[in-house]
Amino acid sequence: MKKIIATGMAFLAAMTVFAGCGSAGKEETNIAEEASTAGENENQEVSISSGESLTISVSELTENAAFYPLNVDGTEMEVIAVKTSDGTIHTAFNTCQVCYDSGNGYYKQEGDKLVCQNCGTSFTMDQVGESAGGCNPWPILESDRTLADDEIQISYDFLKDSADIFANWKGVYQS
Repeated sequence: MKKIIATGMAFLAAMTVFAGCGSAGKEETNIAEEASTAGENENQEVSISSGESLTISVSELTENAAFYPLNVDGTEMEVIAVKTSDGTIHTAFNTCQVCYDSGNGYYKQEGDKLVCQNCGTSFTMDQVGESAGGCNPWPILESDRTLADDEIQISYDFLKDSADIFANWKGVYQS
């Protein structure tokens, strides 16, 4: 009897592993297929320590949103950067100013808009990072970043001060 139970448990464990692997691989493939090709740093988590900055090359930005995952002292965060058709650079955190606390208030690009995954509110690229308050992507204003030598730099101190808005974040790093 013990052999039958042990064999059954081993069979169930093997089926669970195989089922999980098939599903996870498929999900990763879908995420990779949806990935934009805006830049090398995109979709690779970067750890930012005291005295450092998140650096984004302006040359890799397009009219499609680029998502930059980062880790600041153990907090997973994500920054959105986009260059609109008139050449204006927009930056924001990938979290909704109203829905952030739900954990699901992050954005995915659908067509030419960003859509909050919690409330469904959508924004055009030229609205990213423009408005403080309301159901908008949490802005990273020009005063919160530095533009030098064709690079956007967002300081550790600013990122660290903003980390609390990602305390419940359940977003999957976008691309």
